[in-house]
Amino acid sequence: MKSSLEGFLTTHSGSLPRPAALTDLYVRRARGETVDEQRLQKLGRDATRRVVTKQLEAGIDIGNNGEQQREGFFLYVRHRMSGFGGAWQRPQLQDVARYPDFQQQRQALAAGKTAVSNFRPPEAVGEVRYLDARAVHDECDTFQAAMDAAPGAFAEPFMTAPSPGIVASAMRNEYYDSDEDYLAALAEALRVEYEAIVEHGFLLQLDCPDLALERHITYQDRPVAEFIAFVETVIGAINGALANVPAERVRLHVCWGNYEGPHDCDVPLQEILPVLLQAKVGALVLPFANPRHAHEHRCLQKQRIGDNQLLVAGVIDTLTNFVEHPQVVADRIESVARAVGDASRVIAGTDCGFDTSAGMGRVADDVVWAKLRALGEGARLASEQLL
Repeated sequence: MKSSLEGFLTTHSGSLPRPAALTDLYVRRARGETVDEQRLQKLGRDATRRVVTKQLEAGIDIGNNGEQQREGFFLYVRHRMSGFGGAWQRPQLQDVARYPDFQQQRQALAAGKTAVSNFRPPEAVGEVRYLDARAVHDECDTFQAAMDAAPGAFAEPFMTAPSPGIVASAMRNEYYDSDEDYLAALAEALRVEYEAIVEHGFLLQLDCPDLALERHITYQDRPVAEFIAFVETVIGAINGALANVPAERVRLHVCWGNYEGPHDCDVPLQEILPVLLQAKVGALVLPFANPRHAHEHRCLQKQRIGDNQLLVAGVIDTLTNFVEHPQVVADRIESVARAVGDASRVIAGTDCGFDTSAGMGRVADDVVWAKLRALGEGARLASEQLL
């Protein structure tokens, strides 16, 4: 995994806006409608080529396929694994439920969207197994072909895959004797994707919002100690699934949910960071741009990342259409670098993805690319001042 030796490298957290026609097909399929799978695959490949080129134009150093061939960052697994069916209602976000006026506003905004919602996901109703590795290999091949055809090259490419914990939390267990058995089955199934992505020569980013988000969903009415125990269990499952993957090829993305909201029920980073540091990964990806967690880079002064680890710091907000001034970006990078104590171990990134489920993104397509350009400009400013 490359470090920022000659200047702050830039990256992002995975999902990028999908074209309207592709989003429409994902939404229709999620509703149970029959769609033209060949057209869906073609639009996904076309969209992958587009986002690779757009990232390179924006100056992104460590780029990916934008998750264009998936309907959402974890929901897509229902098409690649056995055992999922039906639907259930995820519990309300604790912070949203505290503000009825905001809740009504949020529901009104959601009603006007053509999007794949992740609040009525399927359940585990049978044995969970990875059915056919051709799907992930095809996705990797599509990404590689898009890079081969692009004008320019990434310093390093990455691809994402979900934590077994977010799948277990969002797609609840209705089959296994225990949630621990379900989590173990998911980790073993997802191992196929983890290893395939690294075999293709890409960095693997594990998307693990469960390690913070579930405190104010599944565990909102339970002691924080039970949530911390859940985090420890998931980290253990992740470490087991990564047994054949070198730690330096993996980065772990943790966030409190990619939605606009009060976020005043979020668990503090300092409470979960000691457990996150038990993950056998080469980098942590953490959000420091949003107003609720911008101060938490200070935790890194006392709770140091591993000697061989990097930090991808979110310095761009993925939920507003403000385009950050490059100097603001530079200031954020510098603050994180001071906390870490070694600027070369900091990579500039985004708080989360821009379209974590198809159509759910809050930032307009053209503004996304302006934000990513600002990320690069801010990284250059910070490099001039620190490196």
